[in-house]
Amino acid sequence: MRFLILLVCLLSVVASADHGDIVGFDAAGSATQRDIEAMLDASIDPREMDGWLRTMSAKPHHVGSPGSRENAEYIAGLLDSWGFDTEIVEYEVLLPTPRVREVELVAPQRYSAGLREDSLDQDPSTSVRDDLLPPYNAFSIDGNVEGELVFVNYGIPEDYEILERHGIDVSGKIAIARYGKSWRGIKPKLAGEKGAIGTIIYSDPADDGYGAGDVYPDGPFKHESGVQRGSVMDMPTYPGDVLTPARGATKNAKRLRRENAPTITRIPVLPISWRDALPLLSAMGGEVVPEEWRGDLPITYHLGPGPARVRLRAEFDWNMVTAYNVIARLEGAEYPDEWVIRGNHHDGWNHGAADPISGQVAMLAEAKAVAMLAREGHAPGRTIIYAAWDAEEPGLIGSTEWAEHHADELRKKAVAYLNTDGTSRGFVNIGGSHTLERFLNQIIEEVDDPRSEISLKERARARQLVFADDDKEKAEARERSDLRIYPMGSGSDYTPFLQHLGIASVNFSFGGEGDGGSYHTLYDTYEHFTRWRDPDLLYTATLPKVAGRATLRLANAPRLPFDFTAFADNVAMYISELEELAKKMREETEHDNALIADGTFAAALNPYRSLGPPPMKDPVPHFNFAPLKNSLDRLQTSAAELAKAASGNDATSREINRLLYTSERLMTRDEGLTGRPWYKHHIYAPGFYTGYGVKTIPGVREAIEQRDYETVEQQIAVAASVLDGISQRIERITLAVANR
Repeated sequence: MRFLILLVCLLSVVASADHGDIVGFDAAGSATQRDIEAMLDASIDPREMDGWLRTMSAKPHHVGSPGSRENAEYIAGLLDSWGFDTEIVEYEVLLPTPRVREVELVAPQRYSAGLREDSLDQDPSTSVRDDLLPPYNAFSIDGNVEGELVFVNYGIPEDYEILERHGIDVSGKIAIARYGKSWRGIKPKLAGEKGAIGTIIYSDPADDGYGAGDVYPDGPFKHESGVQRGSVMDMPTYPGDVLTPARGATKNAKRLRRENAPTITRIPVLPISWRDALPLLSAMGGEVVPEEWRGDLPITYHLGPGPARVRLRAEFDWNMVTAYNVIARLEGAEYPDEWVIRGNHHDGWNHGAADPISGQVAMLAEAKAVAMLAREGHAPGRTIIYAAWDAEEPGLIGSTEWAEHHADELRKKAVAYLNTDGTSRGFVNIGGSHTLERFLNQIIEEVDDPRSEISLKERARARQLVFADDDKEKAEARERSDLRIYPMGSGSDYTPFLQHLGIASVNFSFGGEGDGGSYHTLYDTYEHFTRWRDPDLLYTATLPKVAGRATLRLANAPRLPFDFTAFADNVAMYISELEELAKKMREETEHDNALIADGTFAAALNPYRSLGPPPMKDPVPHFNFAPLKNSLDRLQTSAAELAKAASGNDATSREINRLLYTSERLMTRDEGLTGRPWYKHHIYAPGFYTGYGVKTIPGVREAIEQRDYETVEQQIAVAASVLDGISQRIERITLAVANR
């Protein structure tokens, strides 16, 4: 093993010659760091990772189950044996589990949904039923309701606009929605706001069943009985334990009464398979749905309401359960009070092989390599914390409670948070804080795709060139030296660090070639993953090479690799998007209102359909974006001046590094976003009606989208103030660098 490591180190010197200095390191430090990374790569063993994957996905392991605790203890045992200072930190959290689940068609004929996923002879794991959670949506309210069905397509805002044009009101009805297009929790949230008394969510085969490809076990896509479980907690309001917002759910924490928890749904909701959805949808009448609403079931899809009438009953045991977070520390040799935090959750809805154990084994491989390096005399400069979170699936609970519990210390010490979750095979995907965009691009320039002879970056660039939506995107893929990383909304454990505490964060994964269909179903098994998602774990074993480089470079960099030029460039794009959004809405509103007023819409409509013209809308005013654009000018200038001052200048200090890593804190405001103060970041946030999907410069963007015109300029002023604060910080860093 030592000989192999030395050989790889020698080869790495030649291989790295063309890459230049690593961001944050001088020439000598870059050479040393690349030697360390060669040893990291050499120590990663896909066969060992396969063993961990098989062990931890052998049985269901949702939070509160014996399997979850066993996996936490297994992970802690490994980390402890490698030399980490390891502890299991417990939080007491509310978790509803289903006691009664019933979906019954009562008219015009009767059908009782089976609500059960089939065991398959070809996948032995699907026969493991001990501690298995049946299909349900966590944090649905209890309810027993009966009403006519209305098909609401994906159940997103624009779908309800179409229904209103058809004269269809969901008040007093049960909405049936397809999975897809938005996070699942938006569907009952919006249905409840529109007056529905219940929601059913089903997976249409057009989206991830036989319409997409062969179904499991003959292919990777969703089996006819497969059901996507998942939380419907209102996470755009706040994630984490529903009873302890903004404070850690310790044993003696002050808790809300359950009836006062705002993130539990207003109406009951249950998920079903397309096998169970077919009799319900077949019984519906009313108008035929718009063409773009049609799925791939062998029926004509109708809007309703009725004559299909359904009874939905959902009752839950609302129990307090213990979440087990595994926290492992390797103290920094030079800067022990500066923390690089690396996380992946360990709880799954069932076997959870892809989500999350594939990411968990990647993190373990990385952690083992980092511990080996420390024993070999390469201890990290900064403290590295590896965290295996519990209770991510029901609402990012384990990570949120730990972050809230340690909020004051994290604000002082956290340099960055690096996240993985489930992974697959294909192309590298990186989202995160744009102050780390250059840093991350350099990493993927230096790691090769395991199935080709080009770097991860160039393969990702090739994909953009082939699949770009327009000429502008293609030109950028050709001409921009760095690939943009995507801005993050929510959906995984980076959320409390980035959105609540203002800690620069990154999320890594691979995907695009390992087809799905198993997500949150019984079929997310070892057998499915190793056959369809990432055979031989080639990409799963590449993930720790990427994330491991990020962890070690942040831990070891003499000057932390935060760069503001890419941040300024991305902010400029977001401001341009805001102007374009307002312009497009204004033009569309003027156009539609004119056609409505002169009767053109009415004349063009099919007299045999009830679809009416859209309602007249208030004119979209011309907003004054000048304060935001002036602040952008200052940001771009200050970023360029820092880049110039830092070029060829390796000056650093604890104070310079502190100013760098706390810069993300300046993107937050204590009062948070309007109507949801837990979310404090004013550059990135999950959308109030998208859930996972990001809204950039969210205060301004959502005020425009929701036609809250009176507050747009107020939000522009807030966003401009945030940018001015960042510029002031950059100017301070520039002065500090120049004076070293």
